Amino acid sequence: MASAYKSFLTRQPGIVTIEALEDTEMITLSYAAMQQLYNHPQINYKMERFGRLMGEHLACCYEDRVLSLITQSPEERYLQLLEYGKPIIQTIPQHCIANYLGITPVSLSRIRKRIMEPASIKSS
Repeated sequence: MASAYKSFLTRQPGIVTIEALEDTEMITLSYAAMQQLYNHPQINYKMERFGRLMGEHLACCYEDRVLSLITQSPEERYLQLLEYGKPIIQTIPQHCIANYLGITPVSLSRIRKRIMEPASIKSS
């Protein structure tokens, strides 16, 4: 699930974009369409629950993101990304990874070099 949730709720243009980096099938749902589903007499309760769960999920993702930016160093964020996103990280351009981590591509390059140095020392 990807959303500029505040923009969706307020129906105002967002300041960020969401970009697919590989072929993607998407289901999009406009605010008006969501309201129609909420008002549909046969499925409104299920849609209300879906909307609530979607909002809860996005709130949790937002909190995790903010906390990681506040409490973790860029290197810790990169190591966590390596741990949980290993298959995907191989296909994402380095400038996108740096942007996600909140650092410059040069800083990412330094972090990657520091992480790789202990591995090359061990193999010597």
